[in-house]
Amino acid sequence: MRLFELGLTKELSEQIKELDLAEFSVGRITQEHRERYVVSDGENDYDAEITGNLRYSSSSRSDFPAVGDWVVIKTYNSDQAIIHKVLPRKSVLARQAVGKFGEEQIISTNIDVAFIVQSINNNFSINRLERYLTICYAAGIEPVLVISKTDLSTKKGIDRR
Repeated sequence: MRLFELGLTKELSEQIKELDLAEFSVGRITQEHRERYVVSDGENDYDAEITGNLRYSSSSRSDFPAVGDWVVIKTYNSDQAIIHKVLPRKSVLARQAVGKFGEEQIISTNIDVAFIVQSINNNFSINRLERYLTICYAAGIEPVLVISKTDLSTKKGIDRR
């Protein structure tokens, strides 16, 4: 797999060319596990963590990498890397952090389209749908609504929802 298959755009590629990355690589965060990350460079996946400098110069949790971020890494084993820099984000999908007033939790970054899936026959919620749509519009992400299980509901049940 190549970086363009992971979503690297021409604009971001131009930004990367402007950086001096002689001894570094570029990758995309594909997983996050409590400040440990999996980064793909298009060919390999690396277990990664951020540098101490990045950790201590961050003013908030939102300065840390999140799933979808493009990052500058340096590999030091066949499967391990250190994240040195988070590249500018195109979009941020975030919500209010649970139990932490005024703090946001980044769900994912650099998203173009979000598919919002809800079942029509079980636990359908207009309020939840409105929240998800609001989050998408606020982040500049195009939402696509997918209503599932319409075959398991009656016309009367669908009209009632």
